[in-house]
Amino acid sequence: MEKVRLSKLMSEQGLCSRREADRYIELGWVFVDGEQISELGTKIYPTQKIKLNKAAQAQQTNLVTILLNKPVGYVSGQPEPGYRPAIVLIKPENQFIPKQPTQPIKRFQPSHLKNLAPAGRLDIDSQGLLVLTQDGRIAKQLIGEDSNIEKEYLVRVEGVLPREKLALLNHGLSLDGQPLKPANVTWLNQDQLRFILQEGKKRQIRRMCELVNLKVTGLKRVRIGKVKLGNLPEGQWRYLEEGERF
Repeated sequence: MEKVRLSKLMSEQGLCSRREADRYIELGWVFVDGEQISELGTKIYPTQKIKLNKAAQAQQTNLVTILLNKPVGYVSGQPEPGYRPAIVLIKPENQFIPKQPTQPIKRFQPSHLKNLAPAGRLDIDSQGLLVLTQDGRIAKQLIGEDSNIEKEYLVRVEGVLPREKLALLNHGLSLDGQPLKPANVTWLNQDQLRFILQEGKKRQIRRMCELVNLKVTGLKRVRIGKVKLGNLPEGQWRYLEEGERF
């Protein structure tokens, strides 16, 4: 059995992201079989037991994840000049406070913007649920190589879609020379489709529709895993609540 980098194992086991793992190791917050590890690049056997100390666990508890109803016209990641990043909407006046909250309301703090990054993309001309997180575990769950979290979209289209082309949208198309995973695509009404995907290639739905001669005129993401957009108003955001899971 070969040894593996400790930070890689910590990420694979869902303890934290690799970047967080390196920081925890440097701080001496990581123990392997009861022994404190503080040297970056340390390799261990996959069967050895990794544990974080209370300081690391407390810091993870304080990491925030934010759900934003992104409007059209904002980009999810780092923008080119002239484009607005969705993160500029994360400010106190845009926080959604329900009329009858079921949990104590977490209030915005400037520290919540530190290392806050989108976990997945949503194109500039698309709207709906965008997740931004400080927590590498959640990012890995949503966009890691092994992620199979469902993402649901409502897609308004123009064009004719014969039954055999609808079947192709569900399974049989390829993008960038790679076959797509099976999808669940159904009609909602005469001009709107529901797409449920387990992958997220660049502009995937629009490109899929182009392959069957449909034009997308509107696209909205309404669910990621078990978390729904719900009644979150456009341009507003809320924290992922305690007990909510993707």
